[in-house]
Amino acid sequence: MVRQISGGVVHELPDDLRVALAADPASHALWESLTPLARNEWICWTMFPKREATRSQHVARVVSELKEGMRRPCCWIGCIHRKDKEISPSVKGILARRAK
Repeated sequence: MVRQISGGVVHELPDDLRVALAADPASHALWESLTPLARNEWICWTMFPKREATRSQHVARVVSELKEGMRRPCCWIGCIHRKDKEISPSVKGILARRAK
């Protein structure tokens, strides 16, 4: 049986995260209870790392942190890929510091 797993508003659900959620029925149910914007934040946070090892850690943390009751990634600046709203001044400052 193939489970339908919802994505975000900007990002498609990546295969590695889809596999992890499908393998854990509890985290899948929690994932589906999130708003599309909240799912988008988790997806963006998962895709953000450049190193494969870090990304794998993020995928595992999505599953565990959902089960701990987290609805969005902690200490995340938010998805900068959304086109429906302007990036906040504080996030612009963070991105400018990272670019240096």
